[in-house]
Amino acid sequence: MPESAADDRELLLSDGDVALVAVDGDPGAFVLRWQGEQVGRVELLDDGLGDADLVWAVVPEYRAVGIVERALRLAITWGFDTLGLDRVEARVEGDDHDGIRAALRAGLLREGIARGALAPGGRRKDTVVFARLRDDDHPDSREGFIALLNSSLPTKRAIAQGVLRDTSGRVLLCELTYKAEWDLPGGVVDPLESPAQCVAREVREELGIEVEVRGLLAVNWLPPWRGWADATVFVFDLGIAPVDLLTRATLEHREIRAIHFASEEDWERRVAPYNQRLLAFLSAHAGPTAYLEDGLPAL
Repeated sequence: MPESAADDRELLLSDGDVALVAVDGDPGAFVLRWQGEQVGRVELLDDGLGDADLVWAVVPEYRAVGIVERALRLAITWGFDTLGLDRVEARVEGDDHDGIRAALRAGLLREGIARGALAPGGRRKDTVVFARLRDDDHPDSREGFIALLNSSLPTKRAIAQGVLRDTSGRVLLCELTYKAEWDLPGGVVDPLESPAQCVAREVREELGIEVEVRGLLAVNWLPPWRGWADATVFVFDLGIAPVDLLTRATLEHREIRAIHFASEEDWERRVAPYNQRLLAFLSAHAGPTAYLEDGLPAL
């Protein structure tokens, strides 16, 4: 367990062979020692309003061996318990993998990316923003560990769309206000919403109709496209539309200009290439649920 001790000469925070020794005259600045050897420095830059920036510099060969995160934990605890801080924030360069790992293991939750200016060579020097609040669950607790994972695990955009056909087999496509290509009805899955719930909600909100989600036709992974990051699309069977659907639909005109039942000849000219491949596959596929990548079978 971390311990602290003080004598007439120095303030010492320690965790086994890792120690922080206070710098005279600065209650948030510490020299980092490991097994008695000075290997770096850790500082809490207090803004006087309850927040502090946590910064550190460590000899390179010691950055990846578990020393830094123990030192950061000592400093964070000191900041909350002694300096009365409410929030400790750290910013780590996006390509500093050792620094990112140390911040997470010290119990700092990943909050996002702070974009940086373009560096020579066209690279953007982004930084990852981490923070821990006084009332956050301790990182060694179950709740704290889950919070760390939730903040740092990769996320992928999930999209739910539906194939709704007329009695002639034509597919319902939406003519959108914000892009040239027509698309299947549906949208982005909200947090804590299932893909099946999403497609029913999107059709209700944007077309003003209720649909029955009958089953999953395919899961289609989309690679990055036109500046969009990759995504996973769940494509559902919405069955056969009533004959009067086009006349009784109530469109959300901020997003949907019109809806059309399109034959293969029509959608080949109207939809994006990945949807051309998807619809062509679904038209020829009568088997079980398919896993696709960019509209093509991947397995």
